[in-house]
Amino acid sequence: MSAERPSLPPVRLNSDAELARDALAAPLFVRAVRLARWAGPDTRVGAGGELVEAQLPAAAEHLGLPADEDGAAYASEAWRLAVDTGLLDVTDPEEGAGAGDEGADGETEGTVATGENLALLTGGSPQDVLAIWLDGLDAVHADATAPVLDDFADLVGEDGSIDFDALDWDPEAEAEFLDGVLGNLYLLTLADNGAGEGPVPLPALAASMIVPDDMGEPTDDILEQVSEAMMRLDDQFRLLEPIGIVEYHPVDEALLVEEGEAADASAAGADDEDVTRYGMVKLTPLGLYGIRARMLEAGVDAPAVGDLAGKGADALLDGIAHYPESAARAEVKLWLAEYGAGDGVSAAAELLAAARGADEGAPLRRLHCQQALALAGPSAEPAVRAVLGDPELGGLARVWLAERGAADVPAPPEDMIFWLAIDTIAAQLDADGELDELQGLIEGLSAQHSGFFDEVWRVDHPATADVLEAMGRLHSDKKAAKDARKAAFKARSRAGG
Repeated sequence: MSAERPSLPPVRLNSDAELARDALAAPLFVRAVRLARWAGPDTRVGAGGELVEAQLPAAAEHLGLPADEDGAAYASEAWRLAVDTGLLDVTDPEEGAGAGDEGADGETEGTVATGENLALLTGGSPQDVLAIWLDGLDAVHADATAPVLDDFADLVGEDGSIDFDALDWDPEAEAEFLDGVLGNLYLLTLADNGAGEGPVPLPALAASMIVPDDMGEPTDDILEQVSEAMMRLDDQFRLLEPIGIVEYHPVDEALLVEEGEAADASAAGADDEDVTRYGMVKLTPLGLYGIRARMLEAGVDAPAVGDLAGKGADALLDGIAHYPESAARAEVKLWLAEYGAGDGVSAAAELLAAARGADEGAPLRRLHCQQALALAGPSAEPAVRAVLGDPELGGLARVWLAERGAADVPAPPEDMIFWLAIDTIAAQLDADGELDELQGLIEGLSAQHSGFFDEVWRVDHPATADVLEAMGRLHSDKKAAKDARKAAFKARSRAGG
């Protein structure tokens, strides 16, 4: 009805210091840092900045990796990350005379030097570390969405360019698909107010991108697409795990040779004890941070608890309008902390001022204002008492004082009682709460006053007619529901609409 809803629920992130420690501990990042400190004037790099093949065994040995193809591949991957994140500066041999030397194979080689970012890992702030790590995440993401060219050497030109049309590979579509999967994983992690903290089956993630929402039983073609997506995601998550964004239990390699079995797993019939064979993935706290950062860069509204601390009360009350209860409470606590424990009066006065209004979002603002005042403590009482005569705030002020057992709370006039009832129900309708709770609220408020529907339609509140219509739909007592509908008609007639 009112405040624009964020596209995603708010995430609770670890502190920058904790996240920076996680980043520095990510296995691939650790290897990249070690190679950046190992490299020296005699280190040989190729024209593209890659470590020459002859240097890979030494690099792998320095990293404690086996002297085989796998060790060389891991060392090469770590070297690329060190270059991509600015831990190493590589000079292209084409950048002027004397920029490089001729290698043993007759090809000109580049030179390498320590990059400025290497010092920031120990001497910079947590934000510096995270910025460097995010560059690494972007590089790994690009690698994960790149085609596997081992079987397509004939499609690579002499200048290293790739004939994407012949490869039948769309880089933008590949990146969009992986981002969509990571976005769904992010949303599942935040689902049910943070309850979705367990690993997600790979078939479910693949199906979330491919199976239409309105499809009942997936067709064989859809199942085949899900199976293919799972295999691609298995490769991608294996690449993404070492940068620290996910914990990944890969697809059982025995399944990779069992034709069609992966597709069968995408159907809902897979046993719980078997589904782990098809891959399980979970975002880490660092992964939540990294995926959110990528979404923000792409223009996605991805709020985090703490975003509103230090902003005005109007931004707070509008911002938390559709937050889950625990996230809203945490956000308010951080906002109040900006004022300091002893300045509850100023905080309460600002909250109350922001809660005023006749716009559609005002009832929900007042509801969150009342909840925020409950956290403000007894020092807020002078500001609350100051609005007892306010037609919009007097009702919630009395509720707050009564809940704290305050003395000398004046009884509300009857019109304020009815106005507060309408305002409270309007707020709950806007909040889209549980239907049973809303129904209980409606029936409880209407039962507190005899002849409620005979009087309430006269309330001068913008939402009166809408609230009464909702009461007519939701009230379980048929007579009361009919009375509510009649009252709604009177309210609309009174308002001229």
